[in-house]
Amino acid sequence: MRNKSLNHGVGSEIEHRPDSIFFNVIERKMNHVNLIGKMTSIPRFYELPSGRKIAQFTMSTKETYLDEAGNTKNKKHQHRMSAWGRWVSVLEELSLVGLEIAVEGKLTTRFYQKGGEKRSISEVEVNDLIIL
Repeated sequence: MRNKSLNHGVGSEIEHRPDSIFFNVIERKMNHVNLIGKMTSIPRFYELPSGRKIAQFTMSTKETYLDEAGNTKNKKHQHRMSAWGRWVSVLEELSLVGLEIAVEGKLTTRFYQKGGEKRSISEVEVNDLIIL
């Protein structure tokens, strides 16, 4: 039996599998990303042939962890971001390198051809953005 439902605006697919005669295994599938960090590039703005506008930028996040010797280490991550709709106009007004933001979105992958070679780009598609 397969049941697709929405979970607070975030699409999730719930699959009930009868793996045992005693109970059902519920498998959840969700694509949800939360990031807090800084903008590391000024957004680039594009208009698609359909007239839809998109903003693309990068942001960095920092991860703190302990190494094997117990020393605190920091690791920075760069994330490719894309924003649609109302977020394009917000980013046109308020985009500054170093601006602290919180982003909620989903991970997407696009495929394209370059020089006869198939390539892909993964990015976070912004659903909500808060300037901190």
